[in-house]
Amino acid sequence: MNVMKDWLDKPYYSLNAYLHQRFSEKLYKVSLDGGMTCPNRDGTLGNRGCIFCSAGGSGDFAGDRNLSITDQIEEQINTIRSKRSVEHFIAYFQAYTNTYAPLSHLRSIYMEAAGHPAISAISIGTRPDCLGPEVLELLSELNRIKPVWIELGLQTIHDETAHYIRRGYDLPCFIQAVSNLQALDIDIIVHLILGLPGETEQDILESIKYMNTLPVTGIKLQLLHVLEDTDLADEYRLGKFQALTQQQYVNLVITCLEHLRPDIVIHRLTGDGPKNMLIAPTWSSAKRRVLNDLHHQMSIRGIRQGDKYR
Repeated sequence: MNVMKDWLDKPYYSLNAYLHQRFSEKLYKVSLDGGMTCPNRDGTLGNRGCIFCSAGGSGDFAGDRNLSITDQIEEQINTIRSKRSVEHFIAYFQAYTNTYAPLSHLRSIYMEAAGHPAISAISIGTRPDCLGPEVLELLSELNRIKPVWIELGLQTIHDETAHYIRRGYDLPCFIQAVSNLQALDIDIIVHLILGLPGETEQDILESIKYMNTLPVTGIKLQLLHVLEDTDLADEYRLGKFQALTQQQYVNLVITCLEHLRPDIVIHRLTGDGPKNMLIAPTWSSAKRRVLNDLHHQMSIRGIRQGDKYR
């Protein structure tokens, strides 16, 4: 398969293109809450979470944890199908750390999702320090039933920034997790945040170029959002950093894409934090406008993913 030839209508390897190649159709995500917490919140590593993380544990758009996994799936499927003709979906365990629970609970919720006839793949957001041998064995078993993607919130490769945002694990831990997942033939999607306080464009490019050296199959580039009731909001209000402008962000994303390996699937290029919690940057709430601007700028400049990849 010629990956670049099959990019369809985008100047980068979009998730939509990948889904059509692998599943012959577009899949929509249903975001689930498996009822978990995080070692950054339960006292194991801390109790305040990462500096940017809301009380919802990055699962502000996920389902209701008081419902069963099946009920969460059905509720969201019905909502999506009321607007679009969609046959199959991705079960996305999004809220908090989704491998951080007793093995029996993980098996129960994963298998419940995998057993739903409308689910074609399972995506699990977690931390590299929460992927012990028994969890990996379970993920390998699950991967033989439905394709499994593991999403790792790396955010940055730089130790100083990682300490500032209270990530709670070091880069070697991440590298080991990637190696373990690769050995199980599980797709790896890495989250990177653009605009973290103190990071320069060169710092961000170093994180991007590092991804090129790893067996990473997908990436999510996320704008730093300042949300209410986070420690980052306190820092922002004290004037310790400034949020990126839309033009700064678009230029930065384009630069990142230019340097990114062309076979890495782009799962996200921006984000839209909950509007009732978003402090800055407010322009990010118009996600479609931001993406249109990005596509327009790449088109008029003749830029494609991997143009500067070496």
